[in-house]
Amino acid sequence: MSYLRKIEYEIVLKESFCIFRNCPKCGRKTHYINTKKFRINANGNKLDIWLIYQCLECKHTLNLTVYERRKATSIPKEEYHCFLDNDEQLAEMYGKNMQLFRANKADIDFDRLHYDLVKLHETMESSGLGEQMVITVMNPHRLKIHLEKQIAMVLGLSRNQVKSLLQKEEIEIKMELPQSVSFSISPCLFPMDT
Repeated sequence: MSYLRKIEYEIVLKESFCIFRNCPKCGRKTHYINTKKFRINANGNKLDIWLIYQCLECKHTLNLTVYERRKATSIPKEEYHCFLDNDEQLAEMYGKNMQLFRANKADIDFDRLHYDLVKLHETMESSGLGEQMVITVMNPHRLKIHLEKQIAMVLGLSRNQVKSLLQKEEIEIKMELPQSVSFSISPCLFPMDT
């Protein structure tokens, strides 16, 4: 019987983004990392909340704006208490939020990213189109990872091997978006234990 095997993976960040920027104390570009702490400033009934990053070398700090001039009542109570408690999970969540870095014009060092590829689920359906395997790699943080590298990570191949399979049309790209890529491959090339 013919089947269609669908496998979905997700690229999961191991840690917050690292920033590369000029450090006024060091006098050159250095790396800044997430301290997992917040700074809160109240001005009347308005709040400013920042995520604190610091230089790896001299510990100079950089505040990334999370909320600016917001009414305290407009911030969910549970989240506000997490800010006050310097909740590490919340700090990690904001440290992986691409929109926060764009809004703060912070340059992420994509070369220092640490991530894993996690298998989310797999399904098998009968198919009248012959045996086929479709693999989707979700990239929720829109990390700048080359298409060939994503496929190579899933299949356990080198990027050159993937390029060769793409040229021979043994791997076919179904969809390529910033947040995901789907491709099909013959199951005879990569049997059921992939």
